[in-house]
Amino acid sequence: MDPLSTPQLYIPAAVSSALRFGMYGAGVFLLAVLLNVLGQLLPRKKSEPPLVFHWIPFIGNAVSYGMKPLDFYQQCRKKHGDIFTFVLLGKKMTVYLGPDGNEFILNGRLKDVNAEEIYGALTTPVFGPDVIYDCPNSKLMEQKKFVKFGLTHDALTSYVPLIEREVVDYAGSSPAFAGLREGTLDISAAMAEITIFTAGRCLQGAEVRGKLTAEFAGLYHDLDAGFRPINFLMPWAPLPQNRRRDAAHARMSAVYLDIIARRRKSETGLAGEETDMIGHLMSCTYKNGVKVPDREIAHMMITLLMGGQHSSSSSSSWIILRLASRPDIQEELYREQVSTLGSAPLRYADIDRLPLLQNVVRETLRVNSSIHSLMRKVKNPLPVPGTDYVVTPDKVLVASPIASHMSEEHFPNAHVWDPHRWDDRTEVEDESDVVDYGYGAVSKGTKSPYLPFGAGRHRCIGEKFAYVNLCTIIATLVREFRFSTLDGGSSVPPTDYTSLFSRPAQPSVIRWHRRFPESL
Repeated sequence: MDPLSTPQLYIPAAVSSALRFGMYGAGVFLLAVLLNVLGQLLPRKKSEPPLVFHWIPFIGNAVSYGMKPLDFYQQCRKKHGDIFTFVLLGKKMTVYLGPDGNEFILNGRLKDVNAEEIYGALTTPVFGPDVIYDCPNSKLMEQKKFVKFGLTHDALTSYVPLIEREVVDYAGSSPAFAGLREGTLDISAAMAEITIFTAGRCLQGAEVRGKLTAEFAGLYHDLDAGFRPINFLMPWAPLPQNRRRDAAHARMSAVYLDIIARRRKSETGLAGEETDMIGHLMSCTYKNGVKVPDREIAHMMITLLMGGQHSSSSSSSWIILRLASRPDIQEELYREQVSTLGSAPLRYADIDRLPLLQNVVRETLRVNSSIHSLMRKVKNPLPVPGTDYVVTPDKVLVASPIASHMSEEHFPNAHVWDPHRWDDRTEVEDESDVVDYGYGAVSKGTKSPYLPFGAGRHRCIGEKFAYVNLCTIIATLVREFRFSTLDGGSSVPPTDYTSLFSRPAQPSVIRWHRRFPESL
């Protein structure tokens, strides 16, 4: 036998083996699908919420949920009601929509529902260990109390001129606004820069703001890339974005640690005459008598920067996009400032004198919430009041405030962006619904259908800053520019759900027109 011809004898056998293996694999897959479907058709316990149908085991409803979560929730609600369970990559997710669901989940007892087990794996590589969801809840509450130093009434009052100055400087020097009279820009990219500057200057101080260069912004971008849905499952996977995330975290931590070390050496926590957040945290001590370690200070500073930037970046982009699509509201907003303030700079007290500005922010936070799902791991069997359902510890509970925001039951013509719907509507928090989780008395806020900043013990501590930041940024930009869509129409971009934070699909390009080019 010719040895050169020997391999040819094995080719048909190899092909045959491959085909048999492929057919076997396909058979196993089809069997798994069949058993999965049959399992869903079997009678369920009365205590089990209805299960959303899905064909493929493990994958479950991941595609339809991941692409358009709000549409997914609304379709499931029509079929199953406010309470239902769906499968997301092997996890059973029990959703409870509406204010009752928000109350049940977000105001759940600490021993019954847990956020750390859900978010810790995702946030720890980004923020760093021993802070936020990588520490006991009692320690997190102490950390929240520490950072309230930068969220007092006096602090918020002092931030308004700082924010206004950052926006004016950006409008006058950034390539995004190159040109004397008009141009185009990607508003999402521009707002990402503006809000990192405002959050840095206000929440972190002049010294840190001075380090927010292009290099630091690049590090921030790489760190932000760590907030990807895949990292819920594989936060430490050796993916390119995770390697960049880890390198960015190490570099940003080093920047903060260097500042702290120099201040320790000079025996002062101050940056010149200004007592900033770093200086404040350097003087803080936990209840057990341990001073806050320098590395934890660095990690809290990273968390503050990202927390102060994320929601404001997405929300401010949506606000400008909405105004660009509604020039009538935009001009009304401009006239409100002119008639109320004249040429005077904006002050903190002036925000209450600009009701349309507040309503524009409120309405955009309603329609374009940054987070569509809030999750808690179930620790003990939880009976759902008024139903036969019991949510068991194999489930993850999911609340969705935006589902209430977009419900006709609570907001007529809910899908229409209409700031004037708030002219005669106020969301007053129940004074009897106040609790102290360990960082000061706050309203639980879970009974309202409008929860742009979450509710319960994990309600966003920086919501007042976010609101002031948004109002000041938008007021300043509207005073400086007119914005319009590229085609002059009224459409806005779709929502991008690929990140943890819902944002406008990118790029989101609009046209700008400078109101007073002669002033340059």
